[in-house]
Amino acid sequence: MSGVNDALNLAFLGTAAGVYLRPEYAILNSRILTGIILFGIVTALKLLYRLVLYPEYFSPIKHIHSPPNRHWLTGNTKSYFLEPPFEHMREWVTTMPNEDIVRFYVVGNLERLLLTSPKSLGELLVTKNYDFEKPEMIRESLRRITGDGVLLAEGDEHKKQRKNLMPAFAYRHIKNLYPVFWAKSIEMVKMIENDLKNRASSGDNTVQVSNWASRATLDIIGVAGMDHDFDSLQDPDNTLNKSYRLIMRTPPDWLKLIFVFSFLIGYPRLSRKIPSNWNEEIEKSGEVIRNVARQMIRQKKAKMEDPAAETGIDIVSVALSSGTFDEENLVDQCMTFLGAGHETTASALQWAVYALCKNPDVQTRLREEVRANLPSLDEERPITAAEIDNLPYLNAVCNEVLRFHPSVPATIRISVRDTTLAGKHIPKGTLFSIAPQILNRMEEFWGPDADKFNPDRFMGPGKANTGGAVSNYAFLTFLHGPRSCIGQGFAKAELACLLAATVARFEMELKYPDAKLEVREGATISPKDGVLAKLTRLEGW
Repeated sequence: MSGVNDALNLAFLGTAAGVYLRPEYAILNSRILTGIILFGIVTALKLLYRLVLYPEYFSPIKHIHSPPNRHWLTGNTKSYFLEPPFEHMREWVTTMPNEDIVRFYVVGNLERLLLTSPKSLGELLVTKNYDFEKPEMIRESLRRITGDGVLLAEGDEHKKQRKNLMPAFAYRHIKNLYPVFWAKSIEMVKMIENDLKNRASSGDNTVQVSNWASRATLDIIGVAGMDHDFDSLQDPDNTLNKSYRLIMRTPPDWLKLIFVFSFLIGYPRLSRKIPSNWNEEIEKSGEVIRNVARQMIRQKKAKMEDPAAETGIDIVSVALSSGTFDEENLVDQCMTFLGAGHETTASALQWAVYALCKNPDVQTRLREEVRANLPSLDEERPITAAEIDNLPYLNAVCNEVLRFHPSVPATIRISVRDTTLAGKHIPKGTLFSIAPQILNRMEEFWGPDADKFNPDRFMGPGKANTGGAVSNYAFLTFLHGPRSCIGQGFAKAELACLLAATVARFEMELKYPDAKLEVREGATISPKDGVLAKLTRLEGW
């Protein structure tokens, strides 16, 4: 497709240059009018090629099977936005023969490949992982939020960064952070309790979980990652928290439509170039986050230069001690920890509360285990990693939440060279969708109850980590292989502490238990209402 775009662009520029040099050929003697008409013709040809001709006649991957009933505009979906068609994907993997890969089309007949088998997933994620990268457009969009750290690095640069950061995420290091997770969990729960007391006279005990989850996880990544408490729980209007709330909003529909149009005409950066309050707020918020990260690093450097100071257990201290990162690269890594680290776990906590409200028997059983084995929140004593890790049902519930409701439901890769996948030829520039939202619930991997929320699958001998799944690629919430999430141990421990404290102190039920689940889609996915839950303080713990 890029070759056709390039050819049409060259034809447009060549014709425009000819008219500029020979104005007598201009339409109605107007160079401006001629330029507008030429641009319109080129754009129309691009749309004709993309919408009609390419998928039917020119796709180089026509040998890969595709669902029937493709629409000329929305492809194999019903959406006019550029978003993964999860409902349709689930149907394809259950009704179509599993030939490792499914070719499908989204709005504008933009072509994608969906991986559906351990064989294809293993090659893309492990044995040939550096043949596939995040598309540059995706990296540009994320860079404003996460910096240019390990999440977006590719090739040898990624190998280097991951190797140097691994010590900060080893279990022997993470276990020392459990007291931080627990202390912030207690702080969050007690602040929710105070908020409910202040509103007791109104009879309203509804809490928006997303509000508290985002503030708590931002504080946790601040203390555990950068040795700095942002105090978002105490001050929700602080600059950093407000910046993230602006960035994490869902874009307006008009901007999403321009985003689709920009892909169709071959100018994918168009939506970012349009002057708008939205783009301006994103840029400003990204700069605020970057400046905060830089300030924290400089403070940490100064602290570590003091001979009497002890090296901290936070991630930045470990990274600085390695001596392999310059300041700007450390700023990028901190932006990655802040952005990817806090929002994904905040989404996971929202899903956990939602799932426990929908499954009150699971909620009761989990509360009984936590109360029987962990200290009361009123004791406010530090907790050990062993105390949390030795609660089998807590860890089973957390694993099932992460399986059933992955915070990042899909990710995209592009082939950066001609290659093969599951024995099929894959040309350079092919786009892939890796969808944990689908793969984590495939019956082929998890059995007939794959689409049921059931923590017991992670109970019993040999099931605590696998859930009894038959493949390493059945649980892809953190992906797999060299590009798997470096912070998955951190995230699991953090979620376990936050959920344990919350379920032990409150009985939870949804404010609107019969309402249809609507989701907010963005860098992460979570319930659209932020999980409006009625919390009742329980005594005796």
